[in-house]
Amino acid sequence: MVRSPVKVMTLAEFLLLPETKPANEFIDGQIIQKPMPQGKHSLIQSELIININAVFKPQRLVRAYPELRCSFGGRATVPDVTVFTSDSPKERLRQRIPRDENGDIANVFAIAPDWTIEILSPDQSQTKVTKNILHCLQNGTQMGWLIDPAERSIFVYATDRSTQVFDEETDVLPVPEFAKDFQLTLGDLFGWLRD
Repeated sequence: MVRSPVKVMTLAEFLLLPETKPANEFIDGQIIQKPMPQGKHSLIQSELIININAVFKPQRLVRAYPELRCSFGGRATVPDVTVFTSDSPKERLRQRIPRDENGDIANVFAIAPDWTIEILSPDQSQTKVTKNILHCLQNGTQMGWLIDPAERSIFVYATDRSTQVFDEETDVLPVPEFAKDFQLTLGDLFGWLRD
């Protein structure tokens, strides 16, 4: 029996497909659907975005986004939270947030975020999520967090140090250098679940 060759989809072909809910990701030539966020995941995600943007949005230097598709390095992933540095209104030295011809935020982000944050959902593969974070780091991301609500711990990945695990409520979580004004303890983060 002769087998027909399996057609491998390209990233460009994947990006032409209609969006799904929850989002699909394109990893190693495969389409993988993210799990539907549940309560703990949703609350941590929204609080992180609110708190990061509260510190940085007024200066327009840093911006956090929920569930933003980032396509780079042959993959299209949708991290739970992406953080991008922006151009300063005073100094236009570093413009990382893609813009369209009108100067508005672009719909397509074909770059790695500066900081990627993933929140592990029940029954989600920690290995798959970790691989996504490592892919980001290999493509220019400065730091990645993997938050595990069930274990009340956070793994922090960075290009300039070995992986760190935080599981004590008093632990101050490390952030990328550009976000040094954002301070959060593990207890603060998981305390949002009791609010």
